[in-house]
Amino acid sequence: MIKKPTLTAKKAATSKARVVSQPAAAKPHPTTGNLAQEAEICFYRANEKPYGAFSNLFPRSIEFEGLTYATSEHAYQAGKAIKPAVRDWILSAPTPSLAAMAAHGLYVWDVVPNWAEIKFDRMRAVLRAKFEQHADLKALLISTGDSRLVEAGTVNNAVNRLWGEVDGKGQNMLGVMLMELRSEYAKPAPKAKRAPRVASEKSMSSDKPVGRSPRKATVV
Repeated sequence: MIKKPTLTAKKAATSKARVVSQPAAAKPHPTTGNLAQEAEICFYRANEKPYGAFSNLFPRSIEFEGLTYATSEHAYQAGKAIKPAVRDWILSAPTPSLAAMAAHGLYVWDVVPNWAEIKFDRMRAVLRAKFEQHADLKALLISTGDSRLVEAGTVNNAVNRLWGEVDGKGQNMLGVMLMELRSEYAKPAPKAKRAPRVASEKSMSSDKPVGRSPRKATVV
């Protein structure tokens, strides 16, 4: 004999069906509202928005040492060649990446002797020119707050490990220099000192002498 389901069993089955039919809660997507709240900001390709602007290959001209360069990469690599003809050959490259490749392939005798000692200071000067000449790029740099900036390279070679990181390993010198510049921009501007007030010649002459009043001459 088949037993009919009781009222309690029907309620349990209905309740179970309702639980199963409820959709799973959607996972929250990571937000990128406040740029300064991100612990680490990675950049690499110049066409990536918005942080591709931190790349030296970003297409924005700068004036440096009296000349105008197509990108900050052109300005940096121009200081590597010892001969003007070689420098002009590097700068004639149609893209900044090709200019970098040409500079990396120079023979030792075509490179300035102290390049290893001066290249970091040159890069700092180039970056300063880039961000001070373009207010929108400066604002973007400041907006990153305290986030760690990393040039995350995709090809594991010595150049990418020097200026950035590959798989989390490298000196990340470009990122370090950008963070140095950002810290400098974040400091409040020093207040201008007021010049001491100097009394005018007219006011000085009109001042009454301080001291005893002169005695009257006595006629003998």
